[in-house]
Amino acid sequence: MEDKLGNKLADQNTIRNPLLIQAFNKIDRREFVPVLFGDQAHIDAPLPIGYDQTISQPSTVGFMLELLDLQEGHVGSGSGWTTALLADIVGANGFVIGVEIITSLVEKARSNLDKYPQLSAEIRLAGDEIGLEDDVPCDRILVSAAADNIEQELVDQLKVGGKLVMPVGGSIFLIEKTDEQGYQTDEYPGFVFVPLIK
Repeated sequence: MEDKLGNKLADQNTIRNPLLIQAFNKIDRREFVPVLFGDQAHIDAPLPIGYDQTISQPSTVGFMLELLDLQEGHVGSGSGWTTALLADIVGANGFVIGVEIITSLVEKARSNLDKYPQLSAEIRLAGDEIGLEDDVPCDRILVSAAADNIEQELVDQLKVGGKLVMPVGGSIFLIEKTDEQGYQTDEYPGFVFVPLIK
């Protein structure tokens, strides 16, 4: 029998948060990849999902979600598989909004989320602004594609004390909003992501 993905990532010391381990065990990545790649769903590699986009490798997603420091009741954004993981972690008292710019991927992500009707989450088609135009400020924001720099629009959408995890160039940045005008950052280099489409 195949090991649960959350247990694998915990054994590798990639994730430690019990809520995160539970989410990776419950939300099957296979449900979020094209059928053609179903037998590769549990390997630690990014997989194509169409339109020159990928579903990130599990260890990278785990690393980013550990940085996000999610607790039950938080709100954030992501897309597809990550949205489902986030929604499982925040539970019934939280809500997750995934934002996607490609219409066909919005439809596919919604269909994937329908497989988990207990989750408090939705996928929205991106508007003219990056992130959310309504339903702000957020406790947490996760970006799964690489920007050229830290997006101030996203920092502005955080509550004071909120956290943003996003790739910038070849690094993952943890941005913590310290007050209405300021934030602090930590950089974790050595990653590759598809570019952020705006």
